[in-house]
Amino acid sequence: MCGRLSQYRGIHDFVETLSLPEAWRNNVGDQPLGRYNIAPTTPVAVLRTDDTGPRADLVRWGWRPHWANDRAAPINARVEKVAHGPFFRAIWPYRAITPIDGWYEWVDEGGPKKQPYYIRRQDGGPALCASIGQFTGTEHDGFVIITADAQGGMVDVHDRRPVVLSPELAYEWIAVAMPSEHAEQLVLNLGEPAEAFEWYRVDIAVGNVRNQGAELINPLR
Repeated sequence: MCGRLSQYRGIHDFVETLSLPEAWRNNVGDQPLGRYNIAPTTPVAVLRTDDTGPRADLVRWGWRPHWANDRAAPINARVEKVAHGPFFRAIWPYRAITPIDGWYEWVDEGGPKKQPYYIRRQDGGPALCASIGQFTGTEHDGFVIITADAQGGMVDVHDRRPVVLSPELAYEWIAVAMPSEHAEQLVLNLGEPAEAFEWYRVDIAVGNVRNQGAELINPLR
């Protein structure tokens, strides 16, 4: 992942996809999010569960442990290492779903600038990305999206992609009582396949984070 997302539907649309069976707390708002070009370090809507039940919050995209203040906060975590490496050990138990409409990648096709691509689910539904984070209500909060090796033709766009879960597995992922070992196997083996997605060229205007219009996700003619 090159580090840009779109999240333009309303949080209710994302929650409906996840099929939460119980009441949930909405700290995001009821209006469509309307964000077509989300950059790291900015707030992103995430869904998670705590002792009071399911909830939706705006959380900064990117996190690092307190002892790693000599580097920028990563925005992604490799699925192969996230459960056992020291960097994310403190937040591995705190799982969330980042529901997105799609994401962007940039490809060197020999032109003066890299060509941006937009990637989304073929069925038009939200992509429910497995994530972990710190959710304490302090300035140190943040989250990262778990990524895996790309597959099939998606490798031509980028070698990494988010671990996207089906609605059933996404709900299971954020369940408070899920054992750590089961959570690890879920993201290692049960993410949606590359065939579930489509990707196409979009305008280079997406390279400027100040651009936020819906035209950013239109296929390049």
